[in-house]
Amino acid sequence: MPIEQILILALIQGITEFLPVSSSGHLILAPALFHWADQGVLTDVMTHMGSLLAVLVYFWRDVVAMFWGCIDALRGRITANGRLAFYVLIGTIPIILVGAALKFTGLSDHLRSVTLVAVNAIVFGILMYIADTFGLMRRKVSDMTWVPALIIGIAQSLALNPGTSRSGITMTAARGFGFERPEAARYSFLLSIPATAAAGLLIIGDAVENGVAITWDAIICGALTFVVALATIAFLMQLVRRMSFLPFVIYRIALGVILLALIFWGVPLGAVA
Repeated sequence: MPIEQILILALIQGITEFLPVSSSGHLILAPALFHWADQGVLTDVMTHMGSLLAVLVYFWRDVVAMFWGCIDALRGRITANGRLAFYVLIGTIPIILVGAALKFTGLSDHLRSVTLVAVNAIVFGILMYIADTFGLMRRKVSDMTWVPALIIGIAQSLALNPGTSRSGITMTAARGFGFERPEAARYSFLLSIPATAAAGLLIIGDAVENGVAITWDAIICGALTFVVALATIAFLMQLVRRMSFLPFVIYRIALGVILLALIFWGVPLGAVA
């Protein structure tokens, strides 16, 4: 890949993975809009692994606490941190099941579509507005129970549809259950850890098994993504303490409308397959 493509992909993934605007959708749009060859799923995964590392670094206290909570659970002592780890595990099961179904049926190969990104950006942007506007602000992550954990996890599985946004749909679901915005964002980030790790290891494993080389381009892209993603997480966590999700809603709807208009008028967007 040319250096400008590596830099732009790293910026796109690092910024959009945690802002509720869909990183996978933007990674599909980049080669389409700039008429590049599609960077491929493996490069996408390496950028996601960079994002995963950023979450682990930023939320290291929560990660360590959940780890010791799991150790305590194995010793027969249930703690608040152990329960949080359990709820994250519950919320991860749906996306693993749906992801496996998409992979083994081959449907995942037909989801890299600009039209799909545009429609999902609008639909899920409207849902985000409704949940954020009418959702209560009374619950914290410590108030999580298995029912919202499971439903938020089911919502997360919808993010396998490009343009939905994993962070966006999980924060939307959490706001619908009355979680405060910073708490919804925090839980969304923690929920991303096992899902991103599982998907990344699966695809990288497949690549190695099939003799597909993990290129330096992909590795550099992932490393740059880590730096950008870490800054983005810090920015978003400060932002959601002071304002609503409305700017992201406006962006999503505007993006979807512009893309649909370009498609309608026959503007060439390049290959996305």
